[in-house]
Amino acid sequence: MKLNIMGRRKVWSILSSILIILSFAALAIFGIKPGIDFKGGTLFDLVFEKETTVSEVRNVLQKYKLEDSVIQHADGNEFLIRSSRIDQGTQKLILEDLEKKFRIEEIRYIQDVGPGWGTQVTRGALLALAASLITILIYISLRFEYKMAFSAVTALLHDIIITVGVYSLVGRELSPNMIAGLLTILGYSLYDTIVVFHRIRENTKYLGRKRYLDMVNESVNQILMRSINTSLTSVIPVICLLIFGGETLKDFALVITVGLIAGTYSSIFVASPLLGLWKEREPRYHPQKS
Repeated sequence: MKLNIMGRRKVWSILSSILIILSFAALAIFGIKPGIDFKGGTLFDLVFEKETTVSEVRNVLQKYKLEDSVIQHADGNEFLIRSSRIDQGTQKLILEDLEKKFRIEEIRYIQDVGPGWGTQVTRGALLALAASLITILIYISLRFEYKMAFSAVTALLHDIIITVGVYSLVGRELSPNMIAGLLTILGYSLYDTIVVFHRIRENTKYLGRKRYLDMVNESVNQILMRSINTSLTSVIPVICLLIFGGETLKDFALVITVGLIAGTYSSIFVASPLLGLWKEREPRYHPQKS
């Protein structure tokens, strides 16, 4: 079965535009709240002996005017509590109250985090992202051509915007794991796009009087199942990590899951049509009249 991907390129363009608009709308409405690593504060990772709920833990913190703290129920009776900075005396009192109420089985860690570290992480991530995109542009331009390079980077930006939009929509906090996930999906997304572009370049040798867009369509169909199978084998373990993994891994797993799906889509339905339309403007690839 051959899909008419290039013939329906307007459909993919509209779909991608809608997804990007919705992503920007999610960011404008919900934003991404900075986590403790970026705004500073105190983080408790506690395991209780008794079963309890987030609301019950919040009731204990209300005594210390910390009811607005972010409380996450992880596996079993493990709870992550993120709050504004708390002095050691108050920390001790809070632990005593939690011990009386729920019996603390294990204090995994209590950590004070300053906002400066998060700022450094953000700056480093932005520099890494810029350096990655520039390096990708240079490498693909030299290895293939500049039109393929800009089409690939456009697909990467498409994936990043959608991933950040979904992340904002589900209400996750900005964390180092989220940033690490964004940088990781660059490689996954680019791999799929390069595989498609390599097949297109190989088939260009046998173009003849065929339209360039038709050749692109054939090339994409030739590697379509390979791309889907490769992505499925990558995304299934990450989805399992998202569902069954610990709370600290969920940010990373969510970004990778959305990024893998968006990357598979963009390499076929964004980068390839964009390249085909751009190349057909070259005089040597103009549709031949019979």
